[in-house]
Amino acid sequence: MGGEWEYKPIDEVAEKVAMGPFGSSIKVSTFVTEGVPILSGQHLNETQVQDGENNFITHAHADKLRNANVFRGDVIFTHAGNIGQVAYIPKNSRYERYVISQRQFYMRCNTSKILPEFVAYYFKSPQGQHKLLANSTPSGVPSIARPVTYLRSIEIPVPTILEQKRVVQMLVSVDNKIEANRKINKTLEEIARAIFKHWFIDFEFPNENGEPYKSSGGEMIDSPLGPIPKEWRVGNISDIANILGGGTPRTSINEYWDGDIPFFTPKDAKALYCIYTEKCLTKKGLQSCSSRLYEKNTVFITARGTVGKLALAGTPMAMNQSCYALTGKEVSQYFLYFAIDNLVDSLKQSSHGAVFSTITTATLESTKALIPEASVEKNFRDRIASLFETMLTNYEENGKLSKLRDSLLPKLMSGEIIVPVSEKEVDQL
Repeated sequence: MGGEWEYKPIDEVAEKVAMGPFGSSIKVSTFVTEGVPILSGQHLNETQVQDGENNFITHAHADKLRNANVFRGDVIFTHAGNIGQVAYIPKNSRYERYVISQRQFYMRCNTSKILPEFVAYYFKSPQGQHKLLANSTPSGVPSIARPVTYLRSIEIPVPTILEQKRVVQMLVSVDNKIEANRKINKTLEEIARAIFKHWFIDFEFPNENGEPYKSSGGEMIDSPLGPIPKEWRVGNISDIANILGGGTPRTSINEYWDGDIPFFTPKDAKALYCIYTEKCLTKKGLQSCSSRLYEKNTVFITARGTVGKLALAGTPMAMNQSCYALTGKEVSQYFLYFAIDNLVDSLKQSSHGAVFSTITTATLESTKALIPEASVEKNFRDRIASLFETMLTNYEENGKLSKLRDSLLPKLMSGEIIVPVSEKEVDQL
């Protein structure tokens, strides 16, 4: 049981704990198109470091920052800003070497004593997060005081390597399924976007003979947005969408909050579909505010602060006043999502506000939008509906898997749950 697991300070199980470089060591002016990738907080949102949009510095520059070089198996932490982030670099990472930014620090494990995967999962658990953040200063930019010295002093459970592998195998199997769904959704979204572009930007939708319209000599007419197919027209966003607002119940009234109605805010615009929100309302809370309960597939667009982020409602939900809800007027929500996404840059340029950018209702209503002939939009809807349905199913499954993992994590890390796996089965880890 967990009570029998020995606790040891990080200093006894780590080969190294070190900080990232000084802020002046890496500047935008030092970035190159290829080289050694830089890891920052945006790459630490999951248990494994997420390779994605990296900035790079030259190998020679990275060599000069050798103490900030990290490799497969290293565990990366954030000590300033979004503190509490932790992730390990997996064996199959895209790159062999990285450099961490000035807001990160790292631990290199003595793998004869502790596994990097186990360390990362431990610090993701409630107990690990509590210990990691106990030395933080929340005022100003949140930060962990003396992060290297402090991390070395933190005591963590150190079961046998076999027990660690058992715990890690169970958690990794859940995370691998989540990642597989994520990759499928990324591919499906790319396909849907490509079809939208082919049909509604390149105008190569199938004509009556199934041939690409424009390149097959389809008739084009002049418009304020340039040449467009005959029978299409240019209108405003208000011609294709109902533009609706939201509201927030009084936060001082407890009975309005922590119900079962998802409450969408800009923080929840993280992916194509939003199913789970940071906050939820009760029925009384919904009745007390100016938001309605928006249907599944409603398009949300953030309108204040960080403007122009989009998400589709994966389930009926309410919405706060920093967003707009858009429902299609004789066009599908799928078409509407991509049409608005294609206009985001224009909307951002038209936003107002001395302190925070704001997209006004008037701006949204008056922005020019292309309105296709109805049968073309219907064919598009029929073509991609199954893609969106599959993506939503995967998002729903990932939500359930994440909840399962998060409920298992503290019990596995405390030894409350013992995983009955043979040594042969975990040798692959």
